[in-house]
Amino acid sequence: MTVPEYAEALQISISQVRELLRERHVVAARRGENNALYLPAGQLVDGDSGPEVLATVRGTIILLADAGMSDDEIAKWLVTDNDELGESPLAALRSGKRAPVRRAAQSLF
Repeated sequence: MTVPEYAEALQISISQVRELLRERHVVAARRGENNALYLPAGQLVDGDSGPEVLATVRGTIILLADAGMSDDEIAKWLVTDNDELGESPLAALRSGKRAPVRRAAQSLF
């Protein structure tokens, strides 16, 4: 999702999405001809009041960033199927498998 699409889904401003990115609540990768930021849609979940950011993704993003991965690498890792997890790390986080995802992330380093 583009930054404006993400803002619309969360019903917040574009600057608030950029703040979520700065604070590592979500991650984005640059893609396309214009090198625009795209956020994996799987970072959003249905909450009581509509779409919200998946809470457990932040710790994983911070863990991977602290280990030296770029935002592009983190975004790719989150959405790529992982043999150890049997699904993508983002899908595993969405189904409540935070500890296995963090172990998989730590095994990268």
